[in-house]
Amino acid sequence: MQTKVTKLLNIKFPILQGGMAWIADASLASAVSNAGGLGIIAAMNADADWLRAEIKKCRAMTDKPFGVNVMLMSPHADAVAKVVVEEKVPVVTTGAGNPSKYIKIWKEAGIIVIPVVASVALAKIVERVGVDAVIAEGCESGGHIGELTTMTVVPQVVDAIKIPVIAAGGIADGRGMVAAFALGASAIQMGTRFLVANECTVSEAYKQKVVSAKDISTVVTGRRLGHPVRSIKNHYTNNYAKLEADSSYSNAELEELGIGSLRRAAKDGDTENGCFLAGQISGLVKKQESAQDIIADIMQGAEKLLNKNWNNL
Repeated sequence: MQTKVTKLLNIKFPILQGGMAWIADASLASAVSNAGGLGIIAAMNADADWLRAEIKKCRAMTDKPFGVNVMLMSPHADAVAKVVVEEKVPVVTTGAGNPSKYIKIWKEAGIIVIPVVASVALAKIVERVGVDAVIAEGCESGGHIGELTTMTVVPQVVDAIKIPVIAAGGIADGRGMVAAFALGASAIQMGTRFLVANECTVSEAYKQKVVSAKDISTVVTGRRLGHPVRSIKNHYTNNYAKLEADSSYSNAELEELGIGSLRRAAKDGDTENGCFLAGQISGLVKKQESAQDIIADIMQGAEKLLNKNWNNL
């Protein structure tokens, strides 16, 4: 299946893997790329040396295109921005801000730049500075979210800009892919379903949280601090929500409460005190399987729907 995005990225299928902090490493990224999608290494808050090592690992495991997600709020963002140039990473996605300050060095290095956006306004801004495509992400997704849903943000971004749009948020099967195409997207990005890929090195407890989730298993916290986050309900989120509603509990204390919570979930498997970032589509994810099987299932499901006789709706 060829679209504007598969041609841009030189990949077989219009599927990108989300840049999930503490989760999206060389193991997962290489597996997704080998399966025909675009794997992404998450630079998160890691330093330049860590990222350089992961890029080299990924190159040892795949000869296919892959990317790096740069979290613009990271204290190491400047150093990481240089590493992707030095290592000749083919694709960069960005999150948590406006990547304008890095566009010049990335484009001069021939890097394809694709920011994650949650609004039409940001999509227009990054188009003007010369990015190649955008990922329009709805609030159904896991992790840091905006306010608009995928159903509303994707078509509005598509209508507002001329570069290709990738849909993200609440997509985990072929039905979601076809819906994204109907909204005008040229590809999809998924995070939650890849959490349970065999090649994902996240803790087993994390994977079990996802496969046992129901439709109402996620909750949004952090709105008081201005950066809402979606994760699976547990003791940690219940406690956070309670303290967030308590005016006597300061913002600084809330920030402190969040430090290390994702690592406790992703690496330690701490089901009580970890923050298990995942999207609302978690209830649709029912088993662990290889990245190749995940992508094959999505493509087969999408192709079946695209060839379906719709006269009986």
